[in-house]
Amino acid sequence: MGFRQEFIEFAVAQEVLRFGSFTTKAGRLSPYFFNAGLFNNGAALGRLAEFYAKAITASGIAVDGLFGPAYKGIPLVAVVAVALARAGHNLPFSFNRKEAKDHGEGGSIVGAPLAGRVLIIDDVITAGTSVRESVELIRAAGASPCGVVIALDRMERGSGELSAVQEVERDYAIPVLAVANLDDLMSFLQQHPDFRQNETAVAHYRQTYGLLAHSG
Repeated sequence: MGFRQEFIEFAVAQEVLRFGSFTTKAGRLSPYFFNAGLFNNGAALGRLAEFYAKAITASGIAVDGLFGPAYKGIPLVAVVAVALARAGHNLPFSFNRKEAKDHGEGGSIVGAPLAGRVLIIDDVITAGTSVRESVELIRAAGASPCGVVIALDRMERGSGELSAVQEVERDYAIPVLAVANLDDLMSFLQQHPDFRQNETAVAHYRQTYGLLAHSG
């Protein structure tokens, strides 16, 4: 079993990925809900970081540093840096503070200086706001954003034909890597007969809001 399927199983076991009836921020009625904030103990967060590290390594993307947008990205970037170091890739990491600071170290960036090719570590992309802010911070420091890594790509259209992930890729010309996506979720449901009723609901939701074939 690949790490993507392992991640879906892990997320379901941790009740981070749940099935039922949920209203999304866009007001859509979704048959599943993913809340990465529920990876909220040491063991779960450590395992999550290992999945991120595997996705980053598997992508083959060249990275010089890691950046976590406040607030959710702060613990994520720290544990992912540890997981990558354990896997033999020791990278500097940094994050931003949202509040202006008028004493001590200046500026909004905490941690290593932003330099070279910087990979943004986030949980999900909904509106892409934190990615835009991160790209601006990285470029302002003279570094280059080289991609974004998220836990789950819902592969769902926004207001137009593109998903929030595709809009980020288009607007900033950087790849978005996901530990797992809707295809992996569907595979999980198909391979677990006890989730059969959820498979029908997720397939219907995908047919309604999923990405159109020609938009890639």
